[in-house]
Amino acid sequence: MTLKLIKREIAKRDIIELADYIARDSLEAAEQFIVAVVAAFRFLTQTPGAGARRDYLDPSLTGLRIWPVRGFEKHLVFYRETVEGLEIVRVLHATRDIEALFRSEDEP
Repeated sequence: MTLKLIKREIAKRDIIELADYIARDSLEAAEQFIVAVVAAFRFLTQTPGAGARRDYLDPSLTGLRIWPVRGFEKHLVFYRETVEGLEIVRVLHATRDIEALFRSEDEP
């Protein structure tokens, strides 16, 4: 069963920002990153329970899972299965302060 893919706007921005950053050193690597992200999304829509489940204090992050982008393993897809499909919440580099970034989403 393949789930419908739902990407939050902030996740779309994450991908663009990461690709732009990678492109500073290599346009080819940035293109490979985009291809790898799309492949990760495709895999996750077919295998939604594949990622490691993460527990955060914030109840709005319940059910969040993490999956590394193949070939760019320090880049992580944060997602969860919902009634509507597979929701891509964020795509972030592992060295970032993940919880702080999620908290900042809720601030005005």
